Amino acid sequence: MHGIGNDYIYIDATQQVPDDLPNLAKRLSDRHFGIGSDGLVLIRSTRDADFFMDMYNQDGSPGLMCGNAIRCVAKYVFERGLTSKKNLVIDTLSGSKTVELQLTDHCVSLVSVNMGVPILDPARIPVRWQDRRMIDEPIALAGKLYPLTCVSMGNPHAVTFVNDIDQLDLPRIGPAFEHHSLFPERVNTEFVHVIDRQTLRMRVWERGAGETLACGTGACAALVAAVLTDRADRRATVRLSGGDLRIEWDKKTDEVCMTGPAAFVFDGWIDMGQETLHAASEQ
Repeated sequence: MHGIGNDYIYIDATQQVPDDLPNLAKRLSDRHFGIGSDGLVLIRSTRDADFFMDMYNQDGSPGLMCGNAIRCVAKYVFERGLTSKKNLVIDTLSGSKTVELQLTDHCVSLVSVNMGVPILDPARIPVRWQDRRMIDEPIALAGKLYPLTCVSMGNPHAVTFVNDIDQLDLPRIGPAFEHHSLFPERVNTEFVHVIDRQTLRMRVWERGAGETLACGTGACAALVAAVLTDRADRRATVRLSGGDLRIEWDKKTDEVCMTGPAAFVFDGWIDMGQETLHAASEQ
């Protein structure tokens, strides 16, 4: 399945959880020798919410939260009959998220996710920064100064605003951001071009995955950073390489809401030797 091009392999693990998930994620996510994806997501049972989203990046590292993946989880559990609820609570390693399903002909067409209150405290993002917030601070990276605004949406993001977004050599500069000493747990980096106060264009370098076509938490972080630097209004469309997301940062509740599609591509059986897994993915 994919959320505007951010593709993951989804396994229904409500009855059985496979072993050695980090290595399984690396094996299955390989685009040449595996199925091919940005990572692996297991849909698991939990007593604390309707479902638990257990995710792993392409390199096998655990993922705390993914806005595109959680929309796909919501679509999967509803359309595969694991629930009949249109309002769900899905637990993640970064906390529980409430999701609302929008249906067209009994199929999930859009999913809105309450992504919670953005975290701006450097210690909680985390980023090694002494001030109360890190907003538009120039940092030397890959031979150039980039103004960085750091936000956590359940996972760490560094947002920088640029004009030459399509000319950026992300395979070269992305790792310099991801592995910079400022970020003890690495970081996702959003390169954002402001089209107008209601429209942002974004490319993303995700920790553990490289450049992806979309990042839901990154789109939320991009809008928060744009509002903090007075570049955008609190409701805007974020255009990513794989499609658009609608993001709103509510002034009263301080919560960020993301709305976007989720798409099913194919499913099949993976021969694991001793066991066979049923998975859904995008190739």
